[in-house]
Amino acid sequence: MVEVVVAGHICLDIIPQFTTDAGHSVTDYLSPGRLSEVGPVALSTGGAVSNTGLSLKRLGVDTRLMGKVGDDLFGRAILDVVRGFGAELAEGMRVIPGETSSYTVVINPPHVDRIFLHCPGANHTFGAADVRYDLLAQAKIFHLGYPPLLGRMYADGGAEMTELFRRAKETGVTTSLDMTMPDPAGPSGQVAWYEVMERCLSYVDLFLPSVEEWLFMADRPRFDRLSAEVGAAGMIEALGSDEIRALAEQALNLGCKVVVLKLGERGAYVRTAADLGNFGRGEPAEPESWCARELWVPCFVPDTLVGTTGAGDATIAGFLAALLRGASPERALTVAAAVGACNVEAADALSGVRSWQETVDRLDGGWAQQPISLPGWHGDEQGVWHGANDIRQNAQNVL
Repeated sequence: MVEVVVAGHICLDIIPQFTTDAGHSVTDYLSPGRLSEVGPVALSTGGAVSNTGLSLKRLGVDTRLMGKVGDDLFGRAILDVVRGFGAELAEGMRVIPGETSSYTVVINPPHVDRIFLHCPGANHTFGAADVRYDLLAQAKIFHLGYPPLLGRMYADGGAEMTELFRRAKETGVTTSLDMTMPDPAGPSGQVAWYEVMERCLSYVDLFLPSVEEWLFMADRPRFDRLSAEVGAAGMIEALGSDEIRALAEQALNLGCKVVVLKLGERGAYVRTAADLGNFGRGEPAEPESWCARELWVPCFVPDTLVGTTGAGDATIAGFLAALLRGASPERALTVAAAVGACNVEAADALSGVRSWQETVDRLDGGWAQQPISLPGWHGDEQGVWHGANDIRQNAQNVL
């Protein structure tokens, strides 16, 4: 049986390599009218389909990809890269004559958040009819990534995305959804995203956005105030644990069963419903141990920080891989944080991701975590923090 089908956004990432140790700052490289010498370019596939899908493949998960490319040079390059990891991966990919393949120029210097110059291309026409439901009927998990970069997904109040997930759930697969930040000045930034999610999340089992993405969608005024006060770089740090908890509760109230909020350098947070309901073929090995949980895992310390491209997608891959291997929620969130930390040790979205066994060995070898302060939370011996709404922690307190 196919374990995971990853669908949605895919592109070609063009990543120039440069440093700031020769009298250059990042702003120097981006100054208008200036020619600056850089190093070799790294070419890789990007977007959720590639980043999450190929990370799952490296973790030993039987994966298939579904996306759209044009019949141009970039489209051929994307398919060549994907097939290089396994010819079966591209079974669900569609080539559309005359359409432009998506690409992204990634400005990704060390110790500076990434800058993206992105052309969505054929991704904007990806819709419910582009999904092979016969393949979903053979899979355990169906994961859709980056709807804000898929124009048809958010058009008409998200009708296409809602239909896609409704049809997916009918196959018995476990459904999973990741987001990306809408462009505040572009069409995706004008969408009433909370209304879109009200319609869609009742068909979604796993919801795995970054906390900033979900804040943008769930409370745009709060997002805008924080952006003005602390900027994008300081937003995650400015959110208290109670606010993060409230954001997760909003998503659960809309119908999904498991919410994972990616927190950048602060790690990852998970909140689960009291009842997983009809979770699908990808359900946990012990579903009852996943009910009414609230956990936080701090980041692991990378050997070296090279770049953060695809770190969130790698985190999702780690979480899904652990879920499929029967992990507890504590272990699944820990593995997710570990795979994300491995990712940042390379410039592209994939090279840093290790095999499942290498990742587990690194974890079990005593990998250090970033220090974290969570008043009112309880940290256990495995480096997992338990919140006030974690039923396991509450039971221990009663005892």
